[in-house]
Formats: sequence, C-alpha cells, structure tokens
Amino acid sequence: MVESSEQAITADPQVIAGLDHWRSLEAHQQPPWPDRDHAASVSAELAEVPPLVFAGEVDMLRERLARAARGDAFLLQGGDCAETFAGATAEAIRNRVKTILQMAVVLTYGASMPVIKMGRMAGQFAKPRSSDHETRDGVTLPAYRGDIVNGFDFTEESRTPDPSRMLQGYHTAASTLNLIRAFTQGGFADLRMVHSWNRGFAENPANARYEGLAKEIDRAIRFMEAAGADFEELKRVEFYASHEGLLMDYERPLTRIDSRTGLPYVTSGHFLWVGERTRQLDGAHIDFFSRVRNPIGVKLGPTTDVSAMKALIEKLDPEREPGRLTFITRMGADKIRDALPPLLEATKELEVQPLWVSDPMHGNGLTTQTGYKTRRFDDVVTEVTGFFEAHRSVGTHPGGIHVELTGDDVTECLGGSQKIDELGLETRYESLCDPRLNHQQSLELAFLVAEELGRR
Repeated sequence: MVESSEQAITADPQVIAGLDHWRSLEAHQQPPWPDRDHAASVSAELAEVPPLVFAGEVDMLRERLARAARGDAFLLQGGDCAETFAGATAEAIRNRVKTILQMAVVLTYGASMPVIKMGRMAGQFAKPRSSDHETRDGVTLPAYRGDIVNGFDFTEESRTPDPSRMLQGYHTAASTLNLIRAFTQGGFADLRMVHSWNRGFAENPANARYEGLAKEIDRAIRFMEAAGADFEELKRVEFYASHEGLLMDYERPLTRIDSRTGLPYVTSGHFLWVGERTRQLDGAHIDFFSRVRNPIGVKLGPTTDVSAMKALIEKLDPEREPGRLTFITRMGADKIRDALPPLLEATKELEVQPLWVSDPMHGNGLTTQTGYKTRRFDDVVTEVTGFFEAHRSVGTHPGGIHVELTGDDVTECLGGSQKIDELGLETRYESLCDPRLNHQQSLELAFLVAEELGRR
C-alpha cells in the first residue's frame, strides 16, 4: 500500500489485471536480460520494498501542474541526461538542486507566479538507444542502456545486462531523494541565500545584460524584509522527482495501490514521461501509464501530427483531468515555429488543456568533427523563444521548460557567455550520453526565459 489508513481499501482485481495488460503488448527499448528468471526475482524483490514517493505528494503535484496548464504557474524541470550510480554524490546532488533553485528564483520573478521545481533526478538511470548494439574496432557489444541496466565500460562483462542493477538503482534513488528532501527542507533553499548566489552570477562582466534583473530581484527581497515577510516560510520549497518511465521491470513492481482510494500509483517518482521511441499508441508503455494516477508527460517531436496527438489525449487523459497530461515538445530550433502551432490550435478546438513544456535540448543535437556529441546554446535559446512565440500567436499557455543540466562546470554545450568552442569541449566533457548545460549556461537560460515570461 502507498499510504496507510484505518479503513484501507482492498485493491480491485480488475485494477491489478489492468496494470499487467502491458505484458501482452510490444514493449520497446527493453533490455535483453540473459537470465529472465533472475530479472523476475529482482522485480519480485522490488515489489516488496518501501515506496520512494507517496500518493499524497503525487496528488499535490497534479494540482500544481493543473495551475501551470491554466497559465497560473510555470514548471522548471531539469537534471542529468542519464544519472549514474557513481555520480550520486552529496556534492553533485547539492549542485544540481542549487542550480534548479537559482533558476527558479529568476523565473519566479520574471513570471510573477509560482514555479514548480522538478528534477530529472532519483530515477533517470535508463536510456533508450537508437541501436541495440555498439561496435568498436570490430568488436560488437550490447549498447549502454543506463546504469540501471548495464555498465558504460566497453567490455563484455560491463555491457551484459544485469537485473541486480535495478536494486542498486532503487537504493541510489532513495539516497538521492533523502538528500533532496534535506536540502529543500533544511534551510539550504532559503530565498535570500539562493538570490545571493545569483547576484554573484550577474555581477560577472560576461553576464552584464542580466545585472538589471538581478538588482530588481534584490530590491524586491529587501522590500519583503522591510515589510516583515516571514522568511521562515521561504526557507523550504517543494521539489519533485521525475524520470523517463522506460524500464518496465522496474516501474511495474514499484507501482502500489493507494489504501485511501484503491487506485494505482507508480512510486518510483512523482512524474514520469514517455519518450518518442516508446509512445506507440498500441504499445506497452502508453497502455501501462494510462492506468496509473501519476501525472504523465509525453515527448512530441517535429513529425507529430494532430491525429497522433488527439489519440494520445484520448488514451492518457480521457476524463480531461487538469494536471494529468503534459506534452513536452522537442521540435528543433529550425522547426518549432512551424510544427508547434497546429498542435496548439487543435487542443483549443478539442477544448482540452494539457500542460505544454519546451524541451529545447533533444531536437538540437550535433556531433563535432572530433566526435563529441554537443548542442549549441544559441539553438537551445532559439527553440525556447520559438516555443513562447508559438503560444503567443495561438493564445495558449507556455507552461514550462525541460532541460538537461548539471550544477557542475562541465564543457559539453557550445557557446553561452563562457563562449565554449569545439576545442573547449575537451576541457571537461563528462556526460555518458547527451550533453548538458553547465551551471553558468543554465542560469543564463533562466534569465533569458524570465525575459520571455515578462512579455506574456
């Protein structure tokens, strides 16, 4: 049970049967476990462990996302492309949380509305791949599918999918959530402290264009202090965990029936999304996530047509429940202005109000001549501005941004105020999958998005 109560509700057998209907459908992007009995044993063990998140938290997030869909809040979702077990250190988690908090302060001021803070954290361990195998120097091995499946080292032992990694993923997620809760509830998130970090960023000559906004926020905080604002209440923030719902042998056993309502919740995270590679309408992922109470996101690329979007709405949100469905658009900087408006217009005609979020990262990848996967910061900004322009043209609400970022000073994306060039990528390129915005680039993006929000 997700939560206990004096009058616990017995799970409906039809609900349980429905949760397992996905097993009769094609499940894309699943690892070829060499020992299916071992995988089943691990899944059975996961079915008995405590939940990582609780139904009440999930319900609260759904309410928050409903506000964002109406245009009364804004979602900031950020974190690693792929979390690693080795990277789940206190320092790395703190830096990621710090970066998201810093961005949120800027966005809150720019939007003049609450910002929902959500990390791609405590579960982003599995990654879809374009090929099942990778070949190097004539040697072919299974592709790296994230630490929850196999290792990154290019050896047969490392690359062989290992179900026991799912247990390590669970325990790593639990440790990460413990730290997140400590940081966001124990004073680390104090508004005044977070803004002092941003003030240092804006005082850098390279970021001079943002100094004016930083000073405005500074004056607002001083006014709040003078007016007797209760800063004790501003020392704590809500922070939600999200990841791509990809690995079914992990997500299904961590699904629990809430004792209050008898309804199923995936307790591996508050919010889960389905990627472009697994959002087949007749596939296992869409079927499974249509049956749980978590708010669900779906990635939409530039080839998404209106009929496909309508079908997803009918499958995932037939009751048109506020906060239930989020569309995360990843169109590409050169396509967003043409591809997005028809979808927005269609939702107006259908009288539905999903939450629209921009993912400006995944449609703008490139590979340098030296073999580095990267993105141009300017392309990221162009897609975000195109996202806002599309919503303004149609009269719908731009509800959030979904960004791959780190709190560290890596060199994985080109450009930004630091002017990282192709040679600079070699300085500190650490991602095992896709390139992330570093701490400085993330803050720069927040200031730019704040300017867009100010134009609403």
